[in-house]
This record gives sequence, structure tokens and C-alpha cells, in this order.
Amino acid sequence: MPRCKLSLDFSDRDDILAGGNTNSRVEAHVTEFLAPLRAQSLVEAFVARFEELIISGEIGIGSRLPSERELAVRMGVSRPVVHEGLIELQARGLVTLKPRKGAYVNDYRRRGSLSLLESLLAYHKGNLEPGLLRSMLRMRELFEMETARLAARNRSPEHLRQFHEIVEREGCCDLSRTGAIVEMDFEFHLLTAIATGNLVYPLIMNSFKDVYTNLTGQFFADPLVAPEVFAFHRDLVMAYEARDGKKASSIMKRLLDHGERYLNRAIEQMNAAVSSEKVV
Repeated sequence: MPRCKLSLDFSDRDDILAGGNTNSRVEAHVTEFLAPLRAQSLVEAFVARFEELIISGEIGIGSRLPSERELAVRMGVSRPVVHEGLIELQARGLVTLKPRKGAYVNDYRRRGSLSLLESLLAYHKGNLEPGLLRSMLRMRELFEMETARLAARNRSPEHLRQFHEIVEREGCCDLSRTGAIVEMDFEFHLLTAIATGNLVYPLIMNSFKDVYTNLTGQFFADPLVAPEVFAFHRDLVMAYEARDGKKASSIMKRLLDHGERYLNRAIEQMNAAVSSEKVV
């Protein structure tokens, strides 16, 4: 969905804030716009610090963290901040809190949730470590080939109408607007998950959205990629319309293979650029 920009005339700001004769919607927008800026909270900073220490391996699996009291003193924060941070780390699968014993570092591969994918990307500064990239691509292949097969079998007329609407928008979009293309691409794949009729599949897709768009944003930066992807989308819609699950799954496999080739190329180019900058 395209986002409308909010245009504000600050010459009227005082009248608006004073509650003058101004449209209430505009007043609400201005109030929100002028709300105090929020810096990262101490709890968020605490969690981010320990996420990086655990993911990097600087704090090993099975290690016992210092007590809440000691952490508070050493990090210059209150005990409630430490307590809330540890609870959040436990929710993410990074630590286990044992009553009267303390916090112990988990193997996040065994205890971690999908939310950790964003943390892994953040740790690598947005760059995809090869092992992580391969794991994500293989998971996506298995998942999306199945969603395509089920979408062809279970889609409704309304789903089909929405697929055609997305394909129509893709056909007339500005190829220089990478962000809009990334959003449309995700919308297509999310609708495929919805059309399966499985209540969990769309939730999985949404859980992966930030990671997914990080990946697709890297290869959609090449304006030659989008038309090729849109052609695969049109072929998928025809397979959905024909309720041909086998064909839909095969097309999805070819689409994902195509994306992987471009993504690997984009990452190689970025790594080469980073290496050349270091040399300079």
C-alpha cells in the first residue's frame, strides 16, 4: 500500500497547539509529529549488549551471568532494568533464569525463536554470513514451495482477484522505487501463504518480514531483476487459477533459484566493495 506523506505548515503550529479552530485530524497528526523523541531505553540497550555478547560467543554456552546486583553495579543501571532485560533475553531463548541460581546462557540454536534472526542480522551489521544465508534460503525453499502448492489447491476467488491486482500494480510500477517493489513482492508471497488456508503459514511469513525484505532489497536494487520476478509472479497466478499445485510448486522453485543467484551476486559485489575500501 502506498504511504501518503504528511505535509505540515508550521506557520499554523501555535494555533493548532493552542486548540484553535483547526480540523481535529490535523491537530492529532501534529500532536503525534511533535511528540517527544524516544531514545533507546536502558532495558533495550542492556538486551542488545548481551545479545551481541552471546551471539558472538564471547559469553559461552552454559556460562552463568553475574547476579542482578553485580550487573546493575557494573553497568551503571538499576536492578529493575537488569531484571527486565534478563526476562527479555529469556523470552528470546538466549538465557535461562533459574530461581536462586541466576541466569545461564543457552545454545540459541536449541532455545532461540524467530525473533533472533533479526538479532543475528544486526550482529553481522546487516551483512549475511554465508552459513546463515544458506540456512535461510534452504528454509525458504521448503516453506514456499509448499505454500505455492497449497495456494493453488485452496485459493478462493477473492484470493485470485487479489493476486491479479498485485500483478497489475507490478506491471506499471516505477522500477527505480526499490522499497515499493520489495513491499509488493512480500505482499505477493504473504498472500500465497494466506491462500493456503493454513492459519500458521501467514504468521511465519510475517515473523520473517524484516529478514525477508533485507534479502530481497539487496537484489531488487538491480533494476533488471524486478521484471524477471514479476514474470514468475504472472506464471504463478496462472497456476493458481488452474489449481495446478505441482506446476505452482515448480515455478516457485525456479523463482527462488533465480533470486538466490542474484542475491549471491549482489553479496559478492558488496563484499568486493568493502574489501576495496579497506585497501584504500
